[in-house]
Amino acid sequence: MGNTSYNTTPTIQESLTVENRISRLELIVGQIGEAVLATTETIDRLADRVDNFVIQVQNQGQQVQQQGYQLFALSDAVQTLAETQNESLKQLEQVTQTLQQLAAAIEAGED
Repeated sequence: MGNTSYNTTPTIQESLTVENRISRLELIVGQIGEAVLATTETIDRLADRVDNFVIQVQNQGQQVQQQGYQLFALSDAVQTLAETQNESLKQLEQVTQTLQQLAAAIEAGED
């Protein structure tokens, strides 16, 4: 049998290849980290926009509710006005009838 020796220490070229791979992996991990940070910032901005939108929708809901109350009050006022006008017309009819009767009595007295 011959003396065959195995060299277990890596060669310089193998070391550089491993270092290159580690360097590339570090670069990739760094890029992933930057992408995660950018995504987080984008999500934060989107969350702020959604919060602002929710506030606007709530404000509009309150305005619509307030307008509903105003419409109800206006409707009630119009109904009251119509009832008052109807009562005034009845009283005006009574005054007109009384005046007609008075005029007829005056005319009858002049004859």
